[in-house]
Amino acid sequence: MSEISFQTPDYPELARQIKAWSHELGFADARITRPSLPAAAEARLNDWLSKGHHGEMDYMSRHGVLRVQPVALVPGTLSVISVRMNYWPQTAADAMTQLQDGQQAYLSRYALGRDYHKVLRNRLQKLAERIQTHIGPYGHRAFTDSAPVAEVSLASQAGLGWRGKHTLLLTREQGSLFFLGELFTTLPLPEDAAQQGHCGRCSRCISACPTGAIVAPYEVDARRCISYLTIELAGPIPETLRPLIGNRVYGCDDCQLACPWNRFAVPASEADFAVRHGLDRVSLVDLFAWSEADFHARLAGSPIYRIGFERWLRNLAVGLGNAPGSPAVIAALQARADHPSALVREHVAWALARHGVPDRS
Repeated sequence: MSEISFQTPDYPELARQIKAWSHELGFADARITRPSLPAAAEARLNDWLSKGHHGEMDYMSRHGVLRVQPVALVPGTLSVISVRMNYWPQTAADAMTQLQDGQQAYLSRYALGRDYHKVLRNRLQKLAERIQTHIGPYGHRAFTDSAPVAEVSLASQAGLGWRGKHTLLLTREQGSLFFLGELFTTLPLPEDAAQQGHCGRCSRCISACPTGAIVAPYEVDARRCISYLTIELAGPIPETLRPLIGNRVYGCDDCQLACPWNRFAVPASEADFAVRHGLDRVSLVDLFAWSEADFHARLAGSPIYRIGFERWLRNLAVGLGNAPGSPAVIAALQARADHPSALVREHVAWALARHGVPDRS
């Protein structure tokens, strides 16, 4: 059997093909950049860490250098392919309507379907395999929010968009409602040019943040961010912030909902991001009644699954504490007042007190 031989690639043409293949695989866009970031990026990260803005996310400080030095994360990398994939579910209930109804549970729209990590990693692997079929073996590694990768910085440098004042990536064509992923490669692909930012004097995202977590343009204090409080924080949510969370029980979309560029957002075409189990229009009382078995059965394969049942109940208790008072809300909370978890009991007691029901302990 004769061996397959591969010629040295025409790298500009290969870059063009990679972008075309990315679209075929369901990515909204793809761009290419070098595996290094300016020294200013490391300085900004160190300043952010020194202020304690990362909260309990210790991995941010442990892997800080790798985050801003991609080539140190994957030695031998010569170029990074940065991709994005739209996630807003096409049939999801109107977000603002849900947020304004205090009896409803609001879950960040990126989490209403299946776990995006697996979806994007699988597509990136298919892209890597398509490249290999075309040019032969080469080094590569795929990432999707799964390692110390400065995704927004790399995507911005690659010209995939620009960093908005809420620190997320923005595009003029499709706003910010998408996931990011990266394919580190040993291919010397030509770089794409970075984009100019187009936030101008707009500060709507800053004004819209319920907890004031965007402490300055392009700077978020995670300790005040609802996404951090409901997802990353393991212990009690600070009492001063609980009333500000409203009915947001997993993540927060407010800064993106306020952004004018998201009037151009494109709904997801990926079936895995479609709403599951009616989570786009469900009441706090109904979710709080789920058993742990219900939680595991209905949220398996969801990004929500990783916070676990205890934090799920903690978040819902806060939502119920902020909900309009009703016999159903009080009964739901009282049913969990003696929960085995001290974390749950504390938040239930706080919620009941908000409705004028004294602590029985």
